[in-house]
Amino acid sequence: MLVLGIESSCDETAAAVIQDGRIILSNVIASQIQIHSRYGGVVPEIASRKHIEAISAVTLQALENAAIQPSWIDGIGVTMGPGLVGSLLVGLSFAKGLALSLNVPYVGVNHLEGHVAASSLMDTSPEFPFVSLVVSGGHSNIYLYRGFGDYDLLGQTKDDAAGEAFDKAARLLNIGYPGGVVIEQLGRSGNKDRWTFPRAMRERLDFSFSGLKTSLLIEIKKRGKPFADDEIPDVASSFQEAIVDVLVDKTMRAAQEHDVAGVVVCGGVASNGRLRERFNESAALIGLKVFIPPAVLCTDNAAMIGAAAYNLLEKGFKAPWDLNAVSRWPRQDRT
Repeated sequence: MLVLGIESSCDETAAAVIQDGRIILSNVIASQIQIHSRYGGVVPEIASRKHIEAISAVTLQALENAAIQPSWIDGIGVTMGPGLVGSLLVGLSFAKGLALSLNVPYVGVNHLEGHVAASSLMDTSPEFPFVSLVVSGGHSNIYLYRGFGDYDLLGQTKDDAAGEAFDKAARLLNIGYPGGVVIEQLGRSGNKDRWTFPRAMRERLDFSFSGLKTSLLIEIKKRGKPFADDEIPDVASSFQEAIVDVLVDKTMRAAQEHDVAGVVVCGGVASNGRLRERFNESAALIGLKVFIPPAVLCTDNAAMIGAAAYNLLEKGFKAPWDLNAVSRWPRQDRT
């Protein structure tokens, strides 16, 4: 089965061709980071317009890279939420038109399920059941997965997600965008123990990172002046370590509580090198297998959407033509 995946939930326009749910024939991503960096974050209206400009070319490039004709496509998967509604509608409308013209079924994919499905595109994929951490700019969720589409939410962020905390900290420190990338780069040369930032809600599997951001703000105000250039790496490393500690601790605890053999870590923040290092270290200590997709499959991409769509199309799911985009969609219930 050849599935065309389309992703436009935020500021990446992406298309990919996936064979049999596991083989990536192409994966094309058009990023808008340079455009939004001047604003310190994604501007929804600009993102939508850029998706319109890019989506046809990106899809054609994906088909060309896969060396297939449009008529060979067996089905289409497109992100329908959660995300920016204006951006989602561009991809969804395009997918509907393409599915109609090719006379093939299409399905709406939950973006978070897509992130987890990226693990099926790895050389070695996890066996069910497993615990999954989906960690990104808008989400920090822990799930118990019994199968694709069959999972329970064990914990979630109660305020800021991890990626959002990184971005807000970067703005407070005036060090650039995207925050997570900049903080990781600066933190490599920093002392993670120089500052002690709070680790909230230790006893539960839910997350809270707003207090962490506030503690940084308080520290800046208390000083009465910005951090010196030679202090920034230490601040970045200490702040990053506070986030990593909580993400690793809660995910590993969930895995042990539910007696699973594997952990999947996915989402944009999963491309963070320190987070990957800590997960591998912790998994080795307690005898768990950890699965973290390559960075290109952690950030928003269409290969993961194609992989998730394959699981739905194989079961006979087909979306109606009046399917709409949704900004919030914590999980997908299908009967």
